[in-house]
This record gives sequence, C-alpha cells and structure tokens, in this order.
Amino acid sequence: MKPEDIAPPYTAVTQHDVFPKPNHDEVARFNFLANFNRFMATALGPGNKRAYDNRVLPKFIKDHGREPQDRFEIRRAMNEDPWHRFWSALKRNSMEIRQQNGRTIVLRQLEELVEKASQLNEGSNKLSLDPDVHTPRYQAAVDIHCMPGSYHGEECPDDISAGANYDCGIFATTAGGIGALSDGGGQALVKWIKEERPGWTPKRILDIGCTVGHNIVPLALAFPETEIIAIDVAAPVLRYGHARAKALGADNITFIQHNAEDLSRWPDEYFDWVQTTMFLHETSGTALPKIINEGYRTLAKGGLMFHLEQPAYTDAMPLYEQFIRDWDAFNNNEPFWSSMHAIDLNAVMTDAGFDAGSLFEAYVKAVVDREVFPATADSGETEDHGRAAAWHAFGAWK
Repeated sequence: MKPEDIAPPYTAVTQHDVFPKPNHDEVARFNFLANFNRFMATALGPGNKRAYDNRVLPKFIKDHGREPQDRFEIRRAMNEDPWHRFWSALKRNSMEIRQQNGRTIVLRQLEELVEKASQLNEGSNKLSLDPDVHTPRYQAAVDIHCMPGSYHGEECPDDISAGANYDCGIFATTAGGIGALSDGGGQALVKWIKEERPGWTPKRILDIGCTVGHNIVPLALAFPETEIIAIDVAAPVLRYGHARAKALGADNITFIQHNAEDLSRWPDEYFDWVQTTMFLHETSGTALPKIINEGYRTLAKGGLMFHLEQPAYTDAMPLYEQFIRDWDAFNNNEPFWSSMHAIDLNAVMTDAGFDAGSLFEAYVKAVVDREVFPATADSGETEDHGRAAAWHAFGAWK
C-alpha cells in the first residue's frame, strides 16, 4: 500500500470556532471510516462490475433472452448477487456509523456549541430566520443521507446540531477528498470563474440550498465586495452556517431561511450569479423547474447560472454506470437522486428562458491542498465516486 492510499488523519481537518471538538475515540472512529470508505471505493467497488460481467449479466441473458433494457432491471438483478449485497451493506453501514459518530460528538457538547453559535449570531443582520417557512414534504419525508432529523431536526432552542453534524462528518464520507474545510467544491467554483472570466466581479450572488455554507464561503472570501445571499429552508443549518462563516472571516454572506421555489422577495434581474452545489438531486421533479425558472427570472442580463452536480443519465452513459450511480437513491435516503439525474437539465434551463447557445457543461475537480488531501480525481479518472472530489457542472450565461 502506497502512502497516498491512506486517507489524511482527522487531525488535518480545520477545527474553526464552532466546529465540534472530537475526543480520542471519536477521532479514531472517523479515521477508520475515512480509510474504510476509500477501501470500499477503490478495492471493493470494482468487484461490483466483475460480478455483473461474470455472473449477473450472463444469468440475465439466459433467463430473459436479451440484455437489460434499463438501470432498474440491472438493479433488481444485482440485488440478488451476494457480492453486491455485501458491498451495499458495508456502504450503508458506513454512512450510518458516520452519522452516529457525528451526532454523538455534537450532542455531547450541544449546549456549548449552541452558546458559541449564539454569540456569533446574536444581533447580526446577516441571519434571517422565518418560522413560517416550512420544510417541503419532499425533504421532510426522509432523513437525507441517513442523517437523523435530516437538515431541519431541532433538539433545543437555537439548535445547530444538524449543521454541526454535517460539518464534522463530511471528512469521513469523502476520505478527505474535499479538503480541510470540506470546501473543495467552493474552491473549485472560485478557480473556475477566475479562469473563465478573469477580472469579473459579480455584484450579487444567490446560493440556493446552502446548508452550512461550505461551498459559498470560498466565493465570499474571493469576492469580499460582493453581496451574497445564501438560502435554505432549514433553520439549524443556517444558524450554524452563519456562525461558521463569521468564524472563518466571511462577513458578506446573508443567510436567509427561504424556499427557492418562490423568489418573489427579489426583483427581476437582481443577481449576477445564481447557483446550486449538489442540491438539485434533493428536490422533487415538481420543485426543480420552479427553482430554475425563478433563478432565471432573478438573474441579470449577462449573469451566470451554475449548477454543480453529477452528470445526467443519457443514452451515451452505459446502463451499468447509471445503475451504480443510482445506489444513493435506493440505499442512502436520496429519494430524488435517480429521477433528477434522468432529467435533461439543459432542456429545463432552455424552457426557463436561456438561449440554447448559451448553455455549457464543465468538469470540475475539488481544489484542496494536495500535499495533505490527495484526490484520486487527479489521476485522470473522469469520476471519483467514493470521495465526491469531482463534479459535472451545468451552466449558462444569460
């Protein structure tokens, strides 16, 4: 085993002022999970394809007289295979242990964390919560990626536990692939825009589905004169996200509890940049077009819409790849993952009003300190399934 095959230690994670402080055993558990997730992705994961090629596909052809017609037929057949069942059980349990460990860390010191966050949030005009904003049914129905209470569950007044759990546990799932602050996606956005439009400074940015702000803080720091609005429907992650941003020196973000299906509080052509980062797959098929339409309406002429996601399922993508990407939809409490990635997002954007010629797609890799956080995406792979260090971007200039 090469040194780069070992995930960086949890001690390399940046513990800012509101970050939950783990004890020795909690650190050890996250270190185990990070390396276990890397091992599953690199050593065990390829066994799924071998099982499919050598056992599942030949049996399917023998039983049906044809090859599978879609990813769902492959899923049903693979769910009978012992290797895939074994791998799936390990992967699901890894996520549950990650959530349990993170929640244990947070609940053990919740009172202290709430006090720290409250001190940073008190009296600020950069945090706006609205008790009349309700969690949409499509998000309230499940604990997304096995997180108890999902993003919106509250344990006490001024609760921030969902945000704190989310922040401290990302390292284990990604094996450190998105950096010391788990902001490799946001750093990638900064790198992309600096290369795409050198010298461009947007006046206003809207970040939809911001959670704890780990993808918008890098933009705020890169564009300190830009007014940034970060919205989410869940109060606990907004409280934590605002405190986290202040702790990291990002003072130009206003965190607002708001549902992006209706952005009528902002006028037409108000923002220069409207974006989401790994958010659209957590919305319903009904909500997604509304969000895109509202984003288009509020986007200024010459402005940028940018969505960082996984690639869409197209006829060019092999059915097996569609199936393996679909795992989260059926096993990781991501109910809209499959249907969202089957949507032609470019068509949704043109229906919203974008000119087809203005659309673009890009491959975006996490930007992190490679000496500490090496990413397998740098090896030339087109995707880094196990560590979320590479994304597919859909965008357009208005």
